[in-house]
Amino acid sequence: MAKLYFHYSTMNAGKSTLLLQASHNYRERGMETRLLTAALDARAGPGRIGSRIGIGAPADTFTEGDDLFGLLEQWLAEGPVACLFVDEAQFLTEAQVWQLARAVDDLNVPVMCYGLRVDFMGKLFPGSASLLAWADEIREVRTICHCGRKATMVVRQDESGQVLTEGAQIQIGGNETYISLCRRHWREKMGQ
Repeated sequence: MAKLYFHYSTMNAGKSTLLLQASHNYRERGMETRLLTAALDARAGPGRIGSRIGIGAPADTFTEGDDLFGLLEQWLAEGPVACLFVDEAQFLTEAQVWQLARAVDDLNVPVMCYGLRVDFMGKLFPGSASLLAWADEIREVRTICHCGRKATMVVRQDESGQVLTEGAQIQIGGNETYISLCRRHWREKMGQ
């Protein structure tokens, strides 16, 4: 029976690495997978999922207006899809999470989503909030703060290393922009 999964964490926990490994495991057993990532995050190149450890794979992309149920239906008409893997799932809309849930229920295709839980202000992303509410299984991918505690938050910094306490929810960046911290150190950095 297919399920909707949400693997969440802060930055630099290895979500993309896990996604690529899981897809590889399916393919190694002769089962076709589809990879999907947010079009607005092209850090690894357009239409590509990349990991900090150097592995990557081509992927289809989604924008906020795309019908993901219809897209999966189209792929299934072209051939079997054993599992759909979605990277940067925090950028999904609420409607798209419902589309993925419907694909699981009606098309019987497992969907594994990987993404951030909260932004640099400690607020849930809309896609993440919807996945936390509706996913069949939720799994935390853990990483650590510089102090050794589990990192659950992230701060955004400018090019000079100053921590930003306001701004748009979405700003694409990597290690140069974001630092994963435990809640205590996040509060200190944010002046709380």
